Amino acid sequence: MRRGIAATALMASFALAATACGGSDGGDSGDGPVTITWWDTSNATNEAPTYQALIKEFEAANKDVKVKYVNVPFDQAQNKFDTAAGSKGAPDILRSEVGWTPAFAKKGYFLPLDGTEALADESKFQPNLIEQAKYDGKTYGVPLVTDTLALVYNKELFEKAGVEAPKTWDDLKKAAATIKDKTGVDGYWGSTQAYYAQTFLYGEGTDTVDAAAKKVTVNSAPAKKGYGTWLSLFDGKGLHKADTTADAYAHIQEAFVSGKVAAIIQGPWEITNFYKGTAFKDKNNLGIATVPAGSTGKAGAPTGGHNLSVYAGSDSAHQKAALKFVNFMTSPKSQASIALKNSTLPTRDDAYTAEVKADPGIAGFQGVLPAAQPRPALPEYSSLWGPLDTELPQVAGGKESLDKGLGNAETAIAKLVPDFSK
Repeated sequence: MRRGIAATALMASFALAATACGGSDGGDSGDGPVTITWWDTSNATNEAPTYQALIKEFEAANKDVKVKYVNVPFDQAQNKFDTAAGSKGAPDILRSEVGWTPAFAKKGYFLPLDGTEALADESKFQPNLIEQAKYDGKTYGVPLVTDTLALVYNKELFEKAGVEAPKTWDDLKKAAATIKDKTGVDGYWGSTQAYYAQTFLYGEGTDTVDAAAKKVTVNSAPAKKGYGTWLSLFDGKGLHKADTTADAYAHIQEAFVSGKVAAIIQGPWEITNFYKGTAFKDKNNLGIATVPAGSTGKAGAPTGGHNLSVYAGSDSAHQKAALKFVNFMTSPKSQASIALKNSTLPTRDDAYTAEVKADPGIAGFQGVLPAAQPRPALPEYSSLWGPLDTELPQVAGGKESLDKGLGNAETAIAKLVPDFSK
């Protein structure tokens, strides 16, 4: 989205900078409560009110701590925090996307949390999520919410067509054609975004890079096969053509929730919005299945989500208060409350109460989590999707060949990890 340098934008920047005070908050006094600043990157409309309510609970139980809440747009938060931390003016706590955690840890911006109050319940969290919060053997974030991708589908349309959730991509092609014949709507609409295409690599047993071998693999034979399958799903009966516009995400989402397409690949962050659609007034009409498998028989999708991380530049008093707050926000009670109100997935099993699992969206995504693949502890990993986000729409739109697109991506990715071989 293009943004002009308007006076309102400048004022917003000043306001944000004023809150990024970390341990030097001028509002603290020697005998008064410590004020910590939290940058939250959740959806300001659907999710933020839940977090603000929990802050009030925390403050009521901890009179010695005040929490200054700042909702920072997700697509701006990484750069803003990087800038603020570099000038020693970052917030005490950041809701850090899992891919940001090792990157900021490598820069020394996050406090190691091993043995602290924040990680007092470490054994209660799903082990792969703790592992994903590590860098160089230390843990730099406590998992707050998790996610992965799944095949989400309209049960009513699938039943009318007499098809079941597909197990493989070939099954999906057949199901899409049948759905088109029986219902008149497309059976599947795929995304051109690199994150969504990642599952096709996992289905061939590969990734954009082999972190252990320090090798770029995005243009390898298995990767080409995976992306070839991805590309084939934009052409055929019941398969919607690729949308390469800037609004593609919204177009795909709207078509699904209004019943104009029977299935898409999507994550649990859209559960609340699914239920707002006409096709899912009955929540039980939402089908959720593991993404189809590739030729290796493997099926999986990236593990995503957010950690709560503590700024290493804050003073000891602010760090102590921040650790207490992180422990509270990631407790089973808080996570269950967040799940019930925001339809997000908890990161610890004891937060999946009967009430939480009564939500078919949450229960459905919990069922596909075992197939999720954690990201390697590579600080540059999330940035590797950038070159693919440039090339894949060109390929899907027919403006360049798959070989050329992957070759270009390989060259760009190699620059991001210069110590990796091709």
